[in-house]
Amino acid sequence: MNLPEERVEWVYFEGLNVRVPGGVYKPAEDTFLLAENLHVNSSETVLDMGTGCGLLAILAAEKAERVFAVDISPYAARCASANARLNGVHDRIHVVCGDLFNPLRNGVKFDVIIFNAPYLPSERFRGRFKRGGWLELAWSGGEDGRGVIDRFILEAPRRLRRGGRILLLQSTLSDEEATMRRFRAAGLKVEIVAEKPLFFEKIVLLKAEKPV
Repeated sequence: MNLPEERVEWVYFEGLNVRVPGGVYKPAEDTFLLAENLHVNSSETVLDMGTGCGLLAILAAEKAERVFAVDISPYAARCASANARLNGVHDRIHVVCGDLFNPLRNGVKFDVIIFNAPYLPSERFRGRFKRGGWLELAWSGGEDGRGVIDRFILEAPRRLRRGGRILLLQSTLSDEEATMRRFRAAGLKVEIVAEKPLFFEKIVLLKAEKPV
């Protein structure tokens, strides 16, 4: 499978170099906000949901015992795998292609789950972003921006080990209060740990923790 050749860009972050071809989401302010607040321990297993080019998975793999990186796009999965090798952490990252938790075995749990979710309301933002194809799935959260987020929350708490945590990044346009209510209903303690204003919205990073 060849990656789309519309363009190839390089992203540099804290000594890491990642190659981002056309058709794969390029790290932006949301990615960097999550990256700046990503703290993992050497004994932890991490799941990077919607890994894109793999930048967050690579950052986690520098410290974590093991990282699983999932993306629905075959182009993103291939890109993340190549970038893991480029940055010397491919032996600690397992990249799989699929929709949310579907490609993972039942019962597999993680210490940390990170997700820069597709959070923009699609009807509002069509025309501002490239429409159609795999790249749209990286930003489009459906009509209200919550299509993927709500599906993720249905299963994510069950995939956490005791004392584990979820770091979920979304926009205020997709109702962060609804996300917090759903996490609390699943028995998790949740708080906003970082936020960043962006023109007509804020991007917010939520941390949801499972009791020990």
